[in-house]
Amino acid sequence: MYALQKQLPKIKSLGASLVAITPESPDNTLSTMEKNELQFDVLSDQDNAVARSFGLVFQLPEVVHDFYRSERINLPGTQGNANFELPVTGTYIIGADGVVAHAHVDLDFTKRQDPHEVVAILEGMTKA
Repeated sequence: MYALQKQLPKIKSLGASLVAITPESPDNTLSTMEKNELQFDVLSDQDNAVARSFGLVFQLPEVVHDFYRSERINLPGTQGNANFELPVTGTYIIGADGVVAHAHVDLDFTKRQDPHEVVAILEGMTKA
């Protein structure tokens, strides 16, 4: 999210808004926003309801539960539930008409849409 924050002035200059959605509880979402000094909206997707509606939720296997516990990663605490589910990371660019103009979804959470690519796509949309 910090990388997107760095591109926020350019995103806004193109007439776009930036909104992030996280599975964290509302309190943890606020903490994330403050810690990272984010200047865009970050919404809390309680129990992954929005991600689930798009078919973008997966259950972590029990071995991962054990690993998280051993590393003191408190997923139930940050999400506010004990489901051990995560959303698939995705980036959606929605046009002024409400239609999804671009989608980037990858099961590998390390392969996220580059914020510079987001800006390039928005630039292309403003020229169209």
